[in-house]
Amino acid sequence: MGNYQLIATAAMGLEALVAKEVRSLGYECEVENGKVIYTGDEKAIARSNLWLRTADRVKIKVGEFKARTFDELFEKTKALPWEKFLPEDAEFPVIGKSVKSTLFSVSDCQAIVKKAVVERLKTHYKRSTWFEENGAFFRIEVALLKDIATITIDTSGQGLHKRGYRVDQGEAPLKETLAAALVLLTNWKADRPFIDPFCGSGTIPIEAAMIGQNIAPGFNREFASEHWNWIPSKVWEEARNEAEDLANYDQPIDITGSDIDHRMVKIAQENAVEAGFGDLIRFKQMQVSDISTTSEYGVIIGNPPYGERLGDKKAVERMYKEMGQAFSKLDTWSIYIITSNEEFEQFYGKPATKKRKLFNGFIRTDLYQYWGKRPPRQNERN
Repeated sequence: MGNYQLIATAAMGLEALVAKEVRSLGYECEVENGKVIYTGDEKAIARSNLWLRTADRVKIKVGEFKARTFDELFEKTKALPWEKFLPEDAEFPVIGKSVKSTLFSVSDCQAIVKKAVVERLKTHYKRSTWFEENGAFFRIEVALLKDIATITIDTSGQGLHKRGYRVDQGEAPLKETLAAALVLLTNWKADRPFIDPFCGSGTIPIEAAMIGQNIAPGFNREFASEHWNWIPSKVWEEARNEAEDLANYDQPIDITGSDIDHRMVKIAQENAVEAGFGDLIRFKQMQVSDISTTSEYGVIIGNPPYGERLGDKKAVERMYKEMGQAFSKLDTWSIYIITSNEEFEQFYGKPATKKRKLFNGFIRTDLYQYWGKRPPRQNERN
């Protein structure tokens, strides 16, 4: 078993959550902008891909160095131990990005890194010509930031938000990783009721159900690194068995999703069935002003329309107002609303207990948090 420097990439604002998840898997880590860095073996690669709910991808850092000229980029890339990762028939496209760096042409940087890796492997595998890339898939990335080149290999394949349960979606679906983050940022526990009044295609309720029953989010999908010859299939098998053992399928959950659009409710139901929660999550068509419950100490998470299109603005403001009135009766509930509308509190009719800046894709939003009364402690002593 080798040790690798791993990078779990994260959307802006979610780094601390990803770090918490990495630590709960048992790995010490450091947090930087957009990424969490830690060391782990082949098993760590498998477990990170299976378990990280809020990370975008898991990458292996092959090297990091200063590169101001194409020559420097070529020589330093060629000096890296590529044969340790890439078999003779590897398929390895190179992607890239460059920020505030002398080498600003991404396509040139990609071509140079590709050429350097080929040269290194030709020497190692004693080939005079290159060969068909018809084996396992290794996506290499060269990322330049202020003249420092970081070269990584992506272990995930498709982004980790692709859980494998989405049959269909609406116009602007919430990414699964952000939906999971919203649930993890609340005080919700599986024994409390949970409502999403703007459920769309069901992403937040499904992610909550997975968290409630401790189901590994990557359990039902494949990863690029499952096909790599230097990670024994036994490693993946053991990681999946661990995930199976830790899942608590018997945990009862009380999760409801509602939406004003009956088509979205139908899509949400289909996605929940695909995720294995067909009987466990209730979905219904309903407008937010009609939400009422006799349950106590629950959590509401909502991703309502933001009113960014001019024609929608007034309707959205009215809906925020109705939402505030409907929720004002739920004084034991904690309510979390994510929106880019900066006047949200004004229309809702109440200042938030706390606000947290998050990005929904490229839209800067705030998570408005309204904390309800705490449930009385069992056997509380006076």
